[in-house]
Amino acid sequence: MHKLYVLTGAGISAESGIKTFRDSNGLWEEYDVMTVASIEGWHKNPQLVLKFYNERRKQLEKVKPNPAHTGLAELEKYFEVYIITQNVDDLHERAGSKNVLHLHGKLKEACSSVNPSLIYDIGYKEIQWGDKCEKGSQLRPNIVWFGEAVPAFSDAVAMVTGADAFAVIGTSLNVYPAAGLIDYVPAKVPAYLIDPNDIAPTGRKIDVLKEKASVGVEILKMKLFEKFEIKI
Repeated sequence: MHKLYVLTGAGISAESGIKTFRDSNGLWEEYDVMTVASIEGWHKNPQLVLKFYNERRKQLEKVKPNPAHTGLAELEKYFEVYIITQNVDDLHERAGSKNVLHLHGKLKEACSSVNPSLIYDIGYKEIQWGDKCEKGSQLRPNIVWFGEAVPAFSDAVAMVTGADAFAVIGTSLNVYPAAGLIDYVPAKVPAYLIDPNDIAPTGRKIDVLKEKASVGVEILKMKLFEKFEIKI
């Protein structure tokens, strides 16, 4: 099977009802980004950061994967599909995608604030101030915040160099280092960008599909079937 790599961002989960940070009525209008999504914010007011992610976990429990998520999962019948996501939700997994790399961590996990290798699956439970790991340090969301390194990025780079096709869905290509991932995809590989907003990527040829994620994934399917001469 041909290998399809897909980079997804907040736009793919927006249709499930998850608020995005940068859209109107998004999370940034309720919270300042640096107070709730930076390591500096954690050190300054950890209780506020915990409250913010507890609220997001509650929201995640109520939403479901949308057709964009399930559409990508269905492509596994025809391709080796690898999802590289900037999202911290688990909607790709719940839709049935088997190979998902989370660049920015997972909302349903906690980790030690001292030793990030101590990771715990907490589901939709809240993390409270005073909740500690077995080593005695405060638990925090297992999320990569602004001001922190993105350990999984090197894995993502190694993955996309072997792509036969590459797609970007629901991300503005403005958040680094994830936005730079496309630069590691071989130039000969067909690349697609699905987003309803005006985005002008530079640096390589890319097929822009100006659609919301659910519509764009259906168009992407047809383009991939045609490109690789797949009969369905």
